[in-house]
Amino acid sequence: MSDLGDKAKDFADSDKGEKATDAGLSKAGDAADKATGGGHGDQIDKAEHAADDKIGN
Repeated sequence: MSDLGDKAKDFADSDKGEKATDAGLSKAGDAADKATGGGHGDQIDKAEHAADDKIGN
């Protein structure tokens, strides 16, 4: 099972993986923004950046 985790981490660290995770985080952020009526955009952006920093490491 650790091989699968290693493959996922390697993919996330690749250029293609970075684009995919960025797109996914952006889509999730947009959905959260829509669900909250746009009232928490700053907090959602901060969460997106924090998640991207964590995934990218």
